[in-house]
Amino acid sequence: MKRWMQHIEQMAMQDYIIVKDTYGDWCMPPESQELIHSQDPARKTDGAILSTSMYYSLLNMMSEFAKLSGNDSDIPAYQDLAAKMKAAYNAKYFNSETAQYGNNTVTANMLSLRLGLVPEGFKEKVFANIVKKTQDDFGGHVSTGVLGIQHLMRGLTEYGRVDMAWNIATNETYPSWGYMVKKGATTIWELWNGDTADPAMNSANHVMLLGDLIIWYYEDLAGIKNAPESIAYKKLLMAPVFPEGLNSVSAAYESVYGEIKSAWKKENGSFSWDITIPGNTSAIVRIPKEFQIKHINQPGIKKVSDAATYTEIEIGSGNYHFSD
Repeated sequence: MKRWMQHIEQMAMQDYIIVKDTYGDWCMPPESQELIHSQDPARKTDGAILSTSMYYSLLNMMSEFAKLSGNDSDIPAYQDLAAKMKAAYNAKYFNSETAQYGNNTVTANMLSLRLGLVPEGFKEKVFANIVKKTQDDFGGHVSTGVLGIQHLMRGLTEYGRVDMAWNIATNETYPSWGYMVKKGATTIWELWNGDTADPAMNSANHVMLLGDLIIWYYEDLAGIKNAPESIAYKKLLMAPVFPEGLNSVSAAYESVYGEIKSAWKKENGSFSWDITIPGNTSAIVRIPKEFQIKHINQPGIKKVSDAATYTEIEIGSGNYHFSD
């Protein structure tokens, strides 16, 4: 990994910008369903924005890997290069007056936001551009290709627009996953318009366009998420979201410690949530105050914090049932 990072730095970096790119945000939905690739420059994300933001993200990962593997002496160089790249990236691509990256595509703004490149004080403004672009220019539909779609659902949810993420997940008109299903797809196409563009180019089983949808299902809808300070689900942070129109979720994940389960239901004005935490693990659970859950103070449950919209509790291994 170190050799690859060094190779890219030596061969593709100019003034702290990674200039090499070939495919861009591959297979973003074109303006016409007969096209394979968009011809509209306003829809295309600058390749250097993609490659620079991704390389910046990898530098931060390498710092974490170095810490985990006992190579702490490598960390300062990664952090120094990352800081220089962030400064160069924002100087070249960020418009502080409009809070837009490049030509203001959802992908350019979302990658910058989720990969940690947006300067302090501008995050909400950058996100507002993502919302406006999605709503006004794309009618609440996906507008990203394979890179942007990796962060779209979680990004919308993290910044308070789970309703927009839910709408994208349930759309049945082009471009959407639901459109593929309505057209008879049983696997993910390579193109959002795989039925109308050149069939010879379109793979009918191309999981790359699924993006972060499945991660979003587990982490955000079910609430099965590894806690930030944890490794391999030793400790969980369970904080599901509840988009209007979704009344139940049931999910299970086979972690290295055993099976984690989360199943919640809204029915006839009541709410219930069943949780299974495997042995030798624990979980921080956010109980939404809107559901007025009873028995939070039962034995084995420790209250951690109290916020305006939720109560945080800590639980150990076992089976738990919460209801209003």
